[in-house]
Amino acid sequence: MPHKLSRSRISPTTCVNLDLRLIEPKTINFKPGQFISFEMPHPQTGRLVTRAYSIASQPSQSDVVTLLFNLVPGGPGSGFLFHLKEGEKTQFKGPAGHFYLREDPGRDLLFIASGTGIAPIRSMLLANAERSDARPATLFWGLRSQRDLYYQEELDELTKRTPTLTAITTLSRPEPGWSGESGRVLRLIEERIASVKNLAVYLCGNSAMIADATSLLQRRASAPSTAKNTTTTQVRQKIRRRAAWSSSCSRNAHDRNVLVRRAQSRIDQATLEGG
Repeated sequence: MPHKLSRSRISPTTCVNLDLRLIEPKTINFKPGQFISFEMPHPQTGRLVTRAYSIASQPSQSDVVTLLFNLVPGGPGSGFLFHLKEGEKTQFKGPAGHFYLREDPGRDLLFIASGTGIAPIRSMLLANAERSDARPATLFWGLRSQRDLYYQEELDELTKRTPTLTAITTLSRPEPGWSGESGRVLRLIEERIASVKNLAVYLCGNSAMIADATSLLQRRASAPSTAKNTTTTQVRQKIRRRAAWSSSCSRNAHDRNVLVRRAQSRIDQATLEGG
C-alpha cells in the first residue's frame, strides 16, 4: 500500500530528516552513535561510491532508521537520499562504527556537536533518556543562525522529562532577536567546563571544531588547578570523536531492504501550506 508523503520544515536551509522503515530484516540492532552506509553511482563519473550516515534515532526504535544530512549540491550521497521517493525500496549496509555510547560507570556525559554532527549525539541522548537511571548529561550544540535551528522543541521536551540532562544551543552568527547563547561551542566549554575529571566526552562535527575542542579539553586535563590526578593520556581515552562521515563499513554487514519515509526542509512555503 502506498504511503502518504509527510513533510515538515526542519530548517529553512537544506537540512533533511529521512526515515527508513525496514522490510527485510524487519528490525536492526545497533549501538547509539553507529552509522549505516549506502552505495550509489557518482553523478559525474558513474562509478559506485560509498557514503556513510550516522543513525539519528534510538536503538529501541528498531524498525525505523532516522538519518539527518545536509543536501550538498552535486553530492552523490545526499543527492541519492534526497531524491528517494515515498515507498521506494533501497538498501544499506550496517550498522558499523566504533563511535558509540559506552557505559563508562561513574562518568557524566558531555556531548559536543556542530551542525548535523548532532545526528549520532541525538541517538545517544534519546537512548540515555530511556534509561531508568539516566546518566547526568550535558549537550553543547553549535549552529550558525536562527535559520539553521531544528530539534529545539524536542530537546526542550527531552530536558523536561530527563532532569539529569542540560541542552544548550549556541549560534555563531545570530541574527537580531536571538536571546540564547551566541558564539562557538568552544566558548561554552571554556566557560562551563572547569574540569574533565569523571567526564566521558563525545564530539561530532566539522574537523576544526573537533580539533579545537579536543585541544581545549586536554588542556583542562593537564591543568593542576582544574583536574588534579587526571592526565592528558587519560583524557584522550575518554574523548570519543567523529569528525567526518566515514566511507568504510563492515565487510560482514548485511544488506537491508527499506522503505522510505522522510521529512525534508527544502520545501517552499506554498507547498507546505497547500499540503
